[in-house]
Amino acid sequence: MPTAPAPLSRRALLRATGAGLATAALAGCGDPTSAAGRSSVRFFQNKPEVIEYFAALVAEFDAAQDRVQAVHDSSQTPLVPQFVRNAPPDLAAWNYNLEVGGYVSTGVLTDLSDLPEAQRVDPKYQSLVDQFARNGGETNVLPYSVTSAGVIYNARLFEQNGVAVPQTWSELVAACQTFRAAGVTPLYLTAQEVWTLQQGLFDYCTGSAVDVAGFFADLRAQGTDAGPDADVSFSKVFAEAAEKMVELASYANPDSASRAYADGNLAFGRGEAAMYLQGPWALGEVSKVDPALPLGTFPLPMTEEPGQAAARVNLDLALWIPTASQEQGAARTFLQWLMGPKVIARYNDDNLATSPLRDAAPLQDPRLVGLQPALDAGRIYQGASTYVPQSIPVGNYLQDAVRTGDGGQLLRRIDEDWARLAARSAA
Repeated sequence: MPTAPAPLSRRALLRATGAGLATAALAGCGDPTSAAGRSSVRFFQNKPEVIEYFAALVAEFDAAQDRVQAVHDSSQTPLVPQFVRNAPPDLAAWNYNLEVGGYVSTGVLTDLSDLPEAQRVDPKYQSLVDQFARNGGETNVLPYSVTSAGVIYNARLFEQNGVAVPQTWSELVAACQTFRAAGVTPLYLTAQEVWTLQQGLFDYCTGSAVDVAGFFADLRAQGTDAGPDADVSFSKVFAEAAEKMVELASYANPDSASRAYADGNLAFGRGEAAMYLQGPWALGEVSKVDPALPLGTFPLPMTEEPGQAAARVNLDLALWIPTASQEQGAARTFLQWLMGPKVIARYNDDNLATSPLRDAAPLQDPRLVGLQPALDAGRIYQGASTYVPQSIPVGNYLQDAVRTGDGGQLLRRIDEDWARLAARSAA
């Protein structure tokens, strides 16, 4: 695991977290005024798709007791200035990523390890927090919702062409060749939007081939010795995965460079391709096109060993309480209610996600159950692209790699940019 970075200054806090959080934009904000006799907790939540869902949860909590009033804040207020002004929210439900990890490492979030709810979180999901940042032995962030992603496939096309879900890299390539020979586009890519290449093609191909968390821990420990020729480099460790990645991309739709996410959902819903590198968020959009289309998901295999493919996961939502909150007790009360097994299970079931609790029920949606064996076995990873600072344009480099078929240049560019960042950080 990465060791805890040294505490950051106010300027460093802005630099570390501003890229992803200062631009967070949401709609609507509740009245922070507390009802008579209640402690008021400002609950900041940033996932646009579930604003209404959490508004209903807040109302349910407020009606269930008379000690705490939770106020749902889904405003466009940037988060970083709130910390700088020492007026952050009392409780947040936030996507956990590299930028948010900056708050952990700076020590501005409270330790939640004494809560019973912290002990009920499955260690394999709690460890995802530590992969980005740590603050000594504290538990500053509790996972709330885990989304699992893999290759979405058209079960009808697989059956019509006699193709089984591939368990090895060779089987995956053979499947692509079978589909192409039958006049079916094997894989649909939407290379116009770089995020789709990052979370799909790049993350999937590297995640089942490389120990992603271990690689980035070693890369950080290497410090300023980074570069294409360093002992730990993208060029060396990711070389085979990148070669396979560009080979897989060669089976994509010829117009992928001009296709965006919405185009992909529409085309896949129309049955125009056999496979699609997207997460559960795309399933609803695809099913709107053809509700009867039989879909499934499998983790992308990258080796010749069956049963070794891993699922890409991310902490779609995580809960944390700033140390500057003046309502620590009330914030904990609401957090504990949100972490109640029935409440957290209901949210994740409704949003095609997995509860991070130890005794959580397995995935129920037939479109996702193909990922459950990987989750049960702990074959999970956070995408490699999520460890890379936003100042390194991985997505643009990926667009060039898909176009040229040169995965080596992609890795050299990332290595060179990483080395420059490491040198500036050490200066």
